[in-house]
Amino acid sequence: MEGGKRVWYFADGYLPEKVNNGAMEAHEALMFFNTHCVDSKVVIDVYYSDRDPVKGIVVNAPAERVVALRLDNPDDLNGVEIPQLTQYALRITSEYPIVCQFGRLDTTQNAMAYYVGVGFAE
Repeated sequence: MEGGKRVWYFADGYLPEKVNNGAMEAHEALMFFNTHCVDSKVVIDVYYSDRDPVKGIVVNAPAERVVALRLDNPDDLNGVEIPQLTQYALRITSEYPIVCQFGRLDTTQNAMAYYVGVGFAE
């Protein structure tokens, strides 16, 4: 059975500051897991607390694959740049049901932290 949902929301985006504090680089990532036997077109909308949203960032979730997008890398978002240290939220809409996960690696302290942001799906 293929799993997942077609619409996902992640409310707590905030790209951590880049600091030279070791081998790991601070970032946020968005992962898609497509268990279907067909590719799924995925649309990302980015909402901010202090500016207009950026809507319609189209990416592909290949069939039976995992995709990891670095949210600090405009190349992964078709040229869209999410500014560091700015509150944002994501809405993910997929052509077919997929599983989405959001994670942050914060290296601004000596004891780096990685955590997963829980999303809401419908």
